[in-house]
Amino acid sequence: MDAKILIESFAEFARSKNVDRPTMIRILEDVFRAMIRKKFETDENFDVTINADKGDLEIFRIREIVDDNSEDIWDFDKISFTEARKIEPDFEIGEEVYEKIELEEFGRRAVQMARQTLIQRIKDLEKDILYNKYEEQVGEIISAEVYQILGREILMIDGEGNELILPKGEQISKDRFRKGDTVKAIVHRVDMINGNPKIILSRTSPVFLERLFENEVPEVYDGLITIVKIVREPGERAKVAVESYDDRIDPVGACVGMKGSRIHAVVRELQNENIDVINFTENLDLYVTRALSPAKVSSITVDQDRKRISVFLKPDQVSLAIGKGGFNIKLASRLVGYEIDVFRELNEYDDEDVDLNEFVDEIDAWIIEELKKTGLDTAKSVLALTKEDLTRRTELEEETVDEIFRILRQEFEQ
Repeated sequence: MDAKILIESFAEFARSKNVDRPTMIRILEDVFRAMIRKKFETDENFDVTINADKGDLEIFRIREIVDDNSEDIWDFDKISFTEARKIEPDFEIGEEVYEKIELEEFGRRAVQMARQTLIQRIKDLEKDILYNKYEEQVGEIISAEVYQILGREILMIDGEGNELILPKGEQISKDRFRKGDTVKAIVHRVDMINGNPKIILSRTSPVFLERLFENEVPEVYDGLITIVKIVREPGERAKVAVESYDDRIDPVGACVGMKGSRIHAVVRELQNENIDVINFTENLDLYVTRALSPAKVSSITVDQDRKRISVFLKPDQVSLAIGKGGFNIKLASRLVGYEIDVFRELNEYDDEDVDLNEFVDEIDAWIIEELKKTGLDTAKSVLALTKEDLTRRTELEEETVDEIFRILRQEFEQ
């Protein structure tokens, strides 16, 4: 393979990978200089000129002519007067010899290896370009096509045929995709594993929800409305705290849109995730009240040292505060940054009910504490639930729940 064929084939391959001309020339020169170093031990006194468009390659070895008896005669950049005269009879001591080196002099094996090296360098460069491209897009929404569904992840491809990964843990539990579907997600992170870029997408990240709001709500995109914080239980419920520095703008109303038009588009994309948009405020009591919406809070006690808040509600508001699966209170706690304990206001006319603290001799204190966290602070409030409801709310063992019911029922039987 001569230089022209080698360079032209490489240039064609590089152009197909969208490699710019300066980078292409740099790679060619690096590879040829590596060949020179392997054959001559150094490339310091070599001049390499490449014209990728024409497939031209010129390699010159440059050496200074010295006397045959000179001590420097063995230096890599020196040539004896006798050797120089064999190249050109008119040379004199002190002149420089430019000796052209043909590619064939490196040997067939070296040329074949150079060709493989060139292709590998382009592939490595392509990986670097891909990594840098998606590293700059971390946190941004992209659309990609599903082409293979595996047990632990979905493999997707972008418009350029690059492979992207949507792991099971980054999918909404209600997501159901088929091959060929176009899916929206954010670029979650980009890892380089064994020299190969691995692009991880996410649909569960709070950032994904934030970007969806930016797409649907111009005021958010323009910065007129700020999203202070987002907390999510992907596919189930989310709470979004927003604020605006312009008093003329209602941040909640703008995010929801006329008849819910804006937020409905976001909800559909998130598989009908229930989204609560609330006004952010520095007033902690008011912030907690809004965070527990739709429940109506009667009173609040804040323990700053323990970062805990006790919330008292009327009996019919407790289940609203806790929410289905306990998601409402969990998200409210994460949103305000405090652990929230829900307590049911005792009805002063209900003399028959008994505070759970009265059972501390029969029920472990930590179990009573777990019940109180979910707003169950009296015997009747616990007995009003089924065994399944109580197990799901508290995550207590079924045997423990059975024992609780036995003790509380025994109290009223007496």
